[in-house]
Order: sequence, then C-alpha cells, then structure tokens
Amino acid sequence: MTESQFLAERFEQNRDHLRAVAYRMLGSLPEADDAVQEAWLRLSRSEADAIDNLGGWLTTVVARVCLDMLRARSSRREDELEDQLSPSSAQRHSTPNPEQEALLADSVGLALMVVLDRLAPAERLAFVLHDMFDLSFDEIASIIGRSSVAARQLASRARKRVRGGAAPPPVVSEQRRIVDAFLAALRAGDFSALVSVLDPNLVVHTDTAAATPTLPTEVRGAEFWAGHAIKTAQGARAARAVLVNGAVGLVIAPRGRLFRVLTFRFAEGKIAEINIIGNQTQLTKLDLVLLGG
Repeated sequence: MTESQFLAERFEQNRDHLRAVAYRMLGSLPEADDAVQEAWLRLSRSEADAIDNLGGWLTTVVARVCLDMLRARSSRREDELEDQLSPSSAQRHSTPNPEQEALLADSVGLALMVVLDRLAPAERLAFVLHDMFDLSFDEIASIIGRSSVAARQLASRARKRVRGGAAPPPVVSEQRRIVDAFLAALRAGDFSALVSVLDPNLVVHTDTAAATPTLPTEVRGAEFWAGHAIKTAQGARAARAVLVNGAVGLVIAPRGRLFRVLTFRFAEGKIAEINIIGNQTQLTKLDLVLLGG
C-alpha cells in the first residue's frame, strides 16, 4: 500500500463522522459533502505525518470550512422550497440524492434543523460541536478565533434559543396534546378525528405566499376546511410541533428547510383559529423553540 493510499484509507475511516458534523452545521447534504471534500484536499496537501490526532485535525478543518460557508451565505431562502412537496421535486432538486438527505434530516430532527438555521454562524458552530460532538470550549475557541469563555457563552446563548429557558407552563402540555391529535389525523387522512379537534366555527387564515388556487385566504367552518385539508395534506409528513412565539404550533420543513408555519388559537380544548404562514420575511421573524418529548 502506497503512502497516499494509506492516507486515503485513514480519511475514509473518518468520513461518516465528518459528514455528520458538516450536515449539522450546514443543514444541506451537498454542502456537507463539499466541506468534507475540501477537508480531504487540505489533508492531501498537508504534512500528514506531523498530525498527531488525525480525527481531531479533520474535525477542526471541516468546522472551519463550514463556518466560512455559513458566513458566506446570504439571507435568501431557497426558491425551490415552493415545490419541494410535489412528487416530481426529487428530479428537479439540486440534491444528488434527495431521499438520502430526507432520511438524514429526519434522523437529526427536522425541527432541530429549522431552529439551528436561526442561529448565527458562530453560535451554531459552538452549539453543534459542544452539545452534539463533545468538543471542548478550548477546541471550539481555536476554530472561531475567540476565547474559551466567549465560546462557552455562544453555546449557552444558542442552547437557550434552541431549547428555551425555563420549563414551559402547564398549558403548553394541553396545546401539545391537541396539536399532536391534529397532526395525527392529517397524516392518517381521518376526517372525523380531524374535525373532533377543531372548533365548529374554525377560522383559517392563509397568507398569499401559502395560498392555493383551490382555497380562499380565509375559510370558515371546521368541516369545510377539514375536507380540503385531508385532500391536500401531503406536507403533514414533514410537519413537526414546536413552540412558535411561546405557543405550540407546527413547522413544515421538508429536508429540514422551513417551508410553512401553522400557528393556532385554542379555545375550550379545541383549535379555534389557524394561521398558515408562507411568507419568508414573516417566517424569519418567528421565535421557534424545540419542544421536549
């Protein structure tokens, strides 16, 4: 075995770990693979014999590459989100293997990917590397170019934004029960179960970005809306319950990319009002926090 073959073999032993780090940092499988490939190029140009801890060295390189990629991103939201729910989207999407990315996103947690996307690059790096991959704050500090104390503060700030601060009030548990029943009925296509969690006088508001030609932007009546929702519930699989501005709502996030948010007004144990938000500017203003369980 040649020296280059031996180095390539050692790199392959670390590839899965590096890909996991990069994916959690970037939320995109193609970009994660690009970051891993860049790490290989840098390794192949380095004095590999002088590297004592190859795994740690590669993790540091991938993290720095990901940080640069995050900082270079604009605030735009990808146009292809609008068609990700259609059956032919896999052929049109730029991802080489959308099914593989969907599985990877689901294993990480679709809601987590959405919330991570709200963090500043340095916050995201500190949280991911420390809370998910157990890197020390000294190691993280060397990557982001700040002190260990600053790295700890970044991770703490990110943790609060991801998981919230104090325990949620008891009313959240009841809201979660209702929303879980709502989502289960949509996924099962169970009209009766869906109507049972809706107030008979339900009002549904849909913004123009989320509206469809078959339904007005305002709909009244639980049975009328439920009948339409059952027929067009293809996004339910990608929906997850989260706290939206302090109350339980739903995010629809194919492959971890935020597409729609549903907020609810609850009354007497039922959903009395639904707001469906698709406008990207409005989506970025929402405070999203993970729910436990």
